[in-house]
Amino acid sequence: MKPEHEAMHRPDASPNFNESVYTNAFDPTRRMGGWMRLGNRVNEGYAELSVCLYLPDGRIACQFKRPPIETNDRFDAGGLSYEVVEPLKSVSMTYEGDLIIVDDPDALREPQALFANGPRLPGRASWTHEAVSPIHGGEPGSDEVQTMYGRDFSLGHFNQHGRAKGEIVVGDERWTIDGHGWRDHSWGPRYWQVIYYYRLFIANFDNGDGFMLLKITDKQGRVRREGVLLVDGRYEDILDLDVSTEWTDRQDPARVRLGVMTANRKARIDGEILRLAPLRNRRKAEGETLVSRIAEGFTKFIWDGRQGFGMTEYIERIEDGKLAGWPL
Repeated sequence: MKPEHEAMHRPDASPNFNESVYTNAFDPTRRMGGWMRLGNRVNEGYAELSVCLYLPDGRIACQFKRPPIETNDRFDAGGLSYEVVEPLKSVSMTYEGDLIIVDDPDALREPQALFANGPRLPGRASWTHEAVSPIHGGEPGSDEVQTMYGRDFSLGHFNQHGRAKGEIVVGDERWTIDGHGWRDHSWGPRYWQVIYYYRLFIANFDNGDGFMLLKITDKQGRVRREGVLLVDGRYEDILDLDVSTEWTDRQDPARVRLGVMTANRKARIDGEILRLAPLRNRRKAEGETLVSRIAEGFTKFIWDGRQGFGMTEYIERIEDGKLAGWPL
């Protein structure tokens, strides 16, 4: 990992080259927050814009667009922008534009009608991340180095926990964010459907501790467990990870129980998904449409009696109408 990795990368010849940034921020007092992502697909001529805000009254305010881009020289498209304030230490992200207001998250399962006719309000989300951890990840130095998601999905990738401050504005309502968050930056070829299934857990706690935990499985059933616990400002690489999920009747994750081991400690972490955005990603390839479920859950976690907030993300292919990873 080098400071210059904070900057934009030269796209390779891959038609699906993607460079993306993601940030989330949550206020533990108001129990609200959200995440924003911008992925430049310059070789395909557009960016993937995603904004998902979990409001205190249970509504979700969101936007998903594919604004056109011609270059990969900055993150700025469709009203969403990202700035490196100080490499490896501080970044900011801002969205200004209309937001779709979702009273019932089930409307996101088949969103065409929602996007066409759903209620909208002008909005703004903006926050700054100040690092509370080292950088985790980077670019592989050789072909033998295992990357976070695999060598055919975002070859370069790094992430970091941070202190997050900002605000969310929806229509005439305004809330400040004073809490914590997490961010990542990745580059290289990416199709979402390359992931057969995975479970990702990200959280921050008031004392500055946190975690990023990933269990990822390929189509042959091979499983990798990746991630870190953040304790006293230092990352501890995990050695083992167990994931047990309690499901709803819609096959959505409702609660999780995590067992984690590092060289220094063992931990049990319990999560309750407070609000879930049940999203999808579709892509046409070789005459067929490939579909993945991307379930994004605002989650409360309990670790050693401490309460923290963050995200639960379940991604998996949908084949013959069935979720590849359910009920694992």
